Amino acid sequence: MIGLISATAAGAAARDRLAAAWPDRTRVYEGPVKEAVRAAFAECEQLVCFLATGAVVRLLAPLLAGKAADPGVVCVDEGGRFAVSLLGGHGGGANELAREVGALLGAEPVVTTATDAAGLPGLDTLGLPYEGAVAAVSRALLDGEPVALAAEVAWPLPPLPLAAEGAYTIRVTDRDAVPGEREVLLRPPSLVVGVGASKGVPAEEVVGLVEGALREAGLSVRSVAELATVDAKAGEPGIVAAAERFGVPLVTYSAGDLAEVEVPNPSAAPLAAVGTPSVAEAAALLRGGELLVPKRKSAMATCAVVRRPARGRLAVVGLGPGARDLLTPRAAAELRRASVLVGLDQYVDQIRDLLRPGTRVLESGLGAEEERARTAVAQARAGHAVALIGSGDAGVYAMASPALAEASDDIDVVGVPGVTAALAAGAVLGAPLGHDHVSISLSDLHTPWEVIERRVRAAAEADLVVTFYNPRSRGRDWQLPKALAILAAHREPATPVGVVRNASRPDESSRVTTLAALDPATVDMMTVVTVGNTATRTVAGRMVTPRGYRWQASQEEPK
Repeated sequence: MIGLISATAAGAAARDRLAAAWPDRTRVYEGPVKEAVRAAFAECEQLVCFLATGAVVRLLAPLLAGKAADPGVVCVDEGGRFAVSLLGGHGGGANELAREVGALLGAEPVVTTATDAAGLPGLDTLGLPYEGAVAAVSRALLDGEPVALAAEVAWPLPPLPLAAEGAYTIRVTDRDAVPGEREVLLRPPSLVVGVGASKGVPAEEVVGLVEGALREAGLSVRSVAELATVDAKAGEPGIVAAAERFGVPLVTYSAGDLAEVEVPNPSAAPLAAVGTPSVAEAAALLRGGELLVPKRKSAMATCAVVRRPARGRLAVVGLGPGARDLLTPRAAAELRRASVLVGLDQYVDQIRDLLRPGTRVLESGLGAEEERARTAVAQARAGHAVALIGSGDAGVYAMASPALAEASDDIDVVGVPGVTAALAAGAVLGAPLGHDHVSISLSDLHTPWEVIERRVRAAAEADLVVTFYNPRSRGRDWQLPKALAILAAHREPATPVGVVRNASRPDESSRVTTLAALDPATVDMMTVVTVGNTATRTVAGRMVTPRGYRWQASQEEPK
């Protein structure tokens, strides 16, 4: 919960805007400010104080307990100009909260945490349990000292400027190790514990069995991702309580699914009781992995431990038509998250300044689309966080389709939409896409012209607005005239046509002409051509396609 505190009418107005936008996340604290801050500090995970930072510092000083316990605090000034991350930037989430508040209120987020200022992810913000010298290793990263990565378990991490060797180390491990004085241990959720039990098993017995198995195998309990068992034990109180004690979900599988898993230690007892020869080992192994601890028994329970391989992450990111302000916030976040970026060299150049230090860039030229797709998938399979970039929307004439054709279910795939060239050009031209429309690429490098021509003819007969991608190049100068001739057989010569070159970029140019007057020689590969349907009109120099056909019915064009 986020506590909201204000002292003035202006502060209360901004406070109420936040409360209205986040009704389920916020609680307004009324009354004297000192008592309100004290109550919110004790009851909430985060605070937003619409007060001067100096006043908030004095109010908070007697309440501070420590970095791990204090809530995150953001201050918003009286004029609503700045949202200052004051306390708990990382651990309390105040840095991200300042950005959220700033976006909502139109305030500038002020984040002074050193790693954020340098564009580095904080080691305590990666979502992984951590131990060791976070401050010292973070300082080494900031000072440019060599910090080595020792990945005993492959796991997708955000980009970090790491060296092959160094006096400081970031170790990714699920082993029960003690960090050195210049070392940070990151605990990936790589361990799955399968559990079977008799009816009425005490939670203490399950917990003790699991902790003993992990301890004897030299594994960290902080890397346990889940407990797994058979459906018939989904409500067994002792198992449910054990999962809660470890702070992990309880995952269940049907007896039939578990019976199909090959295990080293099957038994007749669970087969007779729940219909599968193995519960603990089978539940731990069902989704793959390495069996580290075979079945162990106590009086009423069994357990087994499996290390699952890391699932790499592939984000297919649309960069939009080229203008930086048309790059979505989600796309920018994925670029910062990726430790490996794969893309066409000219697209990489567009966003290189958004990448965090340590991002590995794999770029190539035109014509290497399939190679880029294979490279991106291979990097994700190796356990990395990968961003594969494309212009516009990556799913429209771009990299999503070849990448997803390569990817299987062994990696996580995230699609990040972008503003397409057709949409960017449409916005420049007016509203040409106001009714049904279609996009057709005139490039016959991968699609036979006979197929393209059939699609153009179908669009013409269906009276669809048509946006042509890849309309004309030096080696393909006849396709656009042919396509326009097909449309002309179904539309009047005065049909509006919009031509936009380099939509949204600094050298953007556009014009509205007609089907009869368009000169294909003025079009190139950086151009998008949009041909209206029979209802499209030019209004004040802009293309407009009405949602309905009232203009035709009235036989009168709007003034």
